Amino acid sequence: MPTLEIRDLHVSVATTDGQGAEPEQKPILRGVDLTIRSGETHAIMGPNGSGKSTLAYSIAGHPKYTVTSGSVTLDGEDVLAMSVDERARAGLFLAMQYPVEVPGVTVSNFLRTAKTAIDGQAPSLRHWTKDVRTAMAALRMDPAFAERNVNEGFSGGEKKRHEILQLELLKPAFAILDETDSGLDVDALKVVSEGVNRVRSTGETGVLLITHYTRILRYVQPDFVHVFVAGRVAEQGGPELADDLEERGYDRFLPEGSAERAVTA
Repeated sequence: MPTLEIRDLHVSVATTDGQGAEPEQKPILRGVDLTIRSGETHAIMGPNGSGKSTLAYSIAGHPKYTVTSGSVTLDGEDVLAMSVDERARAGLFLAMQYPVEVPGVTVSNFLRTAKTAIDGQAPSLRHWTKDVRTAMAALRMDPAFAERNVNEGFSGGEKKRHEILQLELLKPAFAILDETDSGLDVDALKVVSEGVNRVRSTGETGVLLITHYTRILRYVQPDFVHVFVAGRVAEQGGPELADDLEERGYDRFLPEGSAERAVTA
């Protein structure tokens, strides 16, 4: 069973004072431990600024984030020693909170190029075209989107559907979904959640679902819930923990008088 293991992960990000001084490294993650197995769905929840997205981008290899100590392994292989494209070929997938536009590259070319890079050979054009059309139909995407440039002129909901389209077609071993529910209306949320659940139903993909709210968890039920506070896992449990957070919020995890507690109050 494929396993993604995160052990005592510490991550910093470079910050500047805007006055021309040398950047300083600000600690964000302060010792994160997680084990995600194929077929499991883990939800990461927590207040803004708790390090949820930092975890996602650190695993994916974003150059903005510096891993200062700890490890990330995929079936025992050192993920941190891999380049970004090597991580993707190894089976890691990141659906971004704010998907970027790629002018001049059509969705169809982007998807087939990505599939070729991951599999090491180009998929049969006839079968691939059918698979893309089927997946787009399930996500209620206009087939015309296949010939549009990646995310260019897409609405927020269309960008998120495109992320899930990639997920369904590329079939990664582990999918990190960074606030996929952000900015979605109820109908789009249901469609995106159905796509995630189709991937989950194969039992071949582990999912790390990062969210601030519980609404997506009404459609995508996690096996485990982890609460992030100040760069650490403050509490973990089953899906009932998400219901408890909906009712009680994050205040009990924050120090009395803290700025974070004032913001969430």
